[in-house]
Amino acid sequence: MAEEEMKLFRSWSSPFGMRVVHALKIKGLQYETILEDLSNKSASLLNYNPIHKKIPVFVHNGNPICESLVILEYIDETWTQSPLLPQDPYAKSTARFWAKFGDDKVMPSIWSVFTSQGDAREEAIVQAKTNLEFLEEEIKGKKFFGGEAIGYVDLAFGWMANLIGILEEIIDLKLVDAEKFPFLSAWMSNFYDDPAIKEFWPNRDRMVEKFKAMRELHLNKVA
Repeated sequence: MAEEEMKLFRSWSSPFGMRVVHALKIKGLQYETILEDLSNKSASLLNYNPIHKKIPVFVHNGNPICESLVILEYIDETWTQSPLLPQDPYAKSTARFWAKFGDDKVMPSIWSVFTSQGDAREEAIVQAKTNLEFLEEEIKGKKFFGGEAIGYVDLAFGWMANLIGILEEIIDLKLVDAEKFPFLSAWMSNFYDDPAIKEFWPNRDRMVEKFKAMRELHLNKVA
């Protein structure tokens, strides 16, 4: 059997790229990493993703797959070991729902807390905590969203395990409190420290520096 060619175009800090890194690790797949400078995108990236011009892009035997959640599904369907999505159609549709909820609602609401001040931040906190309460209920009584092993929904929400603590440090605000969100807090620890996950987290000091700069840039724009 001919050796398969796999490449992953990503940036060093993107939580979307990290989803794919973790999925490939869980599946035990070997691939080439191409780290992109998003202020000076490579011709290859623009060729593989001409519509959105974004990372991550996973290239399998010359075929590009774009958008992190789409990539996760492609990987899961192509390599069936250590399945990420359940086989049951209803359970699978539910997993897709939660992943979309994360990207459409949870992530923007937490970003709003991070990039706002005063009354706007207070409003953002209310919305973010409402979204987190839904997750708290969904993870209740489970180690991971899919049960005992990391799956698709865990990878979709994996950014929380790393990034929320960084954002909390920068703005000096505890958003995911272990008293109010005990199950979600436990999940964040379980995910962060899992052997398949932990070795790939980006350097925390660099992340703090990067997101501080991003926040200042955003606040200066809206000032």
